[in-house]
Amino acid sequence: MHSALTVYITLICTSSVFIVYLGLRVWMKRHHYSAIANYFLVYTAAIAIYCLAAALALTSATLGEMKFWTVVQYIGMPISSPLGLLFIMKYLGIKVTLKRCAALLFLPVITFFMVVTNDWHHLHYHVFEIDPALGLPFIYLEIGPWYAVHGIYIFGCMFIALLLMISQWKETARTYRPQLIALMFGQLVPMVTAFLYLIGLTPSGVDPVPMVMWLTSLLYLWAIRSSSLFAIMPVAKNAIFNSINDGVIVLDGTYRLIDYNEAAKNNFPGLNKSLIGTPVQKLWREVAADERALNLQHTEDVQEVRMVVSGTHKVYQLRIAPLEETKGSLLIFTDMTELKKLQAQLEHQAYYDELTGIHNRRAFLQQAEKELAAARKEGMPFSVILMDIDHFKKVNDTYGHHTGDELLVHVAETCRTELDERNLFARYGGEEFVIALKGFPTTAAVQAGDSMRQQLKTLPFGSETGLIAVTVSMGVSEGTDKTLHQLLHEADTALYEAKEAGRDQVRVYEAAKESVN
Repeated sequence: MHSALTVYITLICTSSVFIVYLGLRVWMKRHHYSAIANYFLVYTAAIAIYCLAAALALTSATLGEMKFWTVVQYIGMPISSPLGLLFIMKYLGIKVTLKRCAALLFLPVITFFMVVTNDWHHLHYHVFEIDPALGLPFIYLEIGPWYAVHGIYIFGCMFIALLLMISQWKETARTYRPQLIALMFGQLVPMVTAFLYLIGLTPSGVDPVPMVMWLTSLLYLWAIRSSSLFAIMPVAKNAIFNSINDGVIVLDGTYRLIDYNEAAKNNFPGLNKSLIGTPVQKLWREVAADERALNLQHTEDVQEVRMVVSGTHKVYQLRIAPLEETKGSLLIFTDMTELKKLQAQLEHQAYYDELTGIHNRRAFLQQAEKELAAARKEGMPFSVILMDIDHFKKVNDTYGHHTGDELLVHVAETCRTELDERNLFARYGGEEFVIALKGFPTTAAVQAGDSMRQQLKTLPFGSETGLIAVTVSMGVSEGTDKTLHQLLHEADTALYEAKEAGRDQVRVYEAAKESVN
């Protein structure tokens, strides 16, 4: 046998063995892989048919045998390139539909039938005969117009697959770039060889592509074994990684940035690829403009992080998840800004009166208990004032509830200007207000109450129908040896006395008088 022919057959057989081994390995472990393994199996099956038939063709003794094995080659060869493209599309997370599969395989199917019927029309091969100089199994070819269409198509499929992978280079973490490189060269090797064959720079009479497929198989095998191809697909996973709403920052074992998703980039506009490899604490100071260091030690804790991003106050929930495989960490930032606003709004509604904007009864009772306990502990006086708007029902009946509501707001705003921020002021219910005065003995509480009463009297309420005179009655109680409930009861008793005495006045609770009554 011709020495060169022996080399050709040996190389093609080597490719066939590697491809079959690769396919069997993936088949046996297919249950451990994602759906992409199925695309790869069909892809390698097509290449295996192509290579095995190419090796058998070089053992042909007649032109008829050569034509037969050429037809067998075209069972796998035309579809191998579009199948390779579908495999790469699936790897990159590009949606692969039945229509896309059918569209990509339509032309290869036509090519197969063109080869089968070539003796009738000679559109694929103008001439297909034994090479007059080299003899069998070398073939002299003159290509037809369909061969040109076929060649452009398979070259285009490989080229598009390569371009798709190149386009994902920047989006792929450094850890997984070797995997991407293996796949790139897996497409590039047969593509370059096919191109050299088409322009006549390879040995005459034989297709060189099956001779180099062993190298492609080795690259794929390396990717499967060393970088967990199919089990861990970072490029395909990238589509999911970038689609989640939470910002994710990936750190290596030394707390340096190795990757991030689109949500993280949107949350932190200063984040860019040039910062990959930057220690996270330095990164945090740059992108978050926050001098406080992140706490990365307690991975089970949920932290709350507040910052200003593009002039907007943001609140994030930070969770830290360890990456066992790489000894690194995931920093997961969940934007809690709107939720915090809603919580603040609900809290405000729960503790503040919606109409007047001051504390409500519930908030007063909770806070006043704390103030009373503090006053008792510190040895300070503590007073409570209950205040009621005089003849409020008459205002409602005469001018309507809308005017009555406006009057309540007027009273609340006027009293608030007369009180210190440390004083606890609340709407107790209806037209009643309550004030807790820590550090105020009875005399000071009466003075504060009378100051508010005088101010309201001198500032009549301006309604749509004219000025409305405002007077209030107040009851005062003092003491730290009593409960809050007792103080409120006593203040209410004093308020009742103020109303009975003619309203528009401040009365102090007197225990002796109540005992007499």
